[in-house]
Amino acid sequence: MNKTELIAEVAKKCGTSKKDAEKAVNATVDTIAEALCQNDKVQLVGFGVFETKSRVARMGRNPKTKEAIEIPASTVPVFKAGKALKDKVSK
Repeated sequence: MNKTELIAEVAKKCGTSKKDAEKAVNATVDTIAEALCQNDKVQLVGFGVFETKSRVARMGRNPKTKEAIEIPASTVPVFKAGKALKDKVSK
């Protein structure tokens, strides 16, 4: 499912127009992204938790040239599925 299909499904389930559903989906995604940029955790009970984790700098290898390169430290978004979501998917 891509974003367009998600918007269409949300519009159908909520009984709203696709334009209103698109605004809601975009606002949700933007709000989650902004919270993660501020190192906040977004917890949706029954669905999961969006948060950030820090990765330390490390040495890697360029697979083409086999040359050693340093991979800089970074902060990455992660998602941990909640129990209700895991149970629903496993059925």
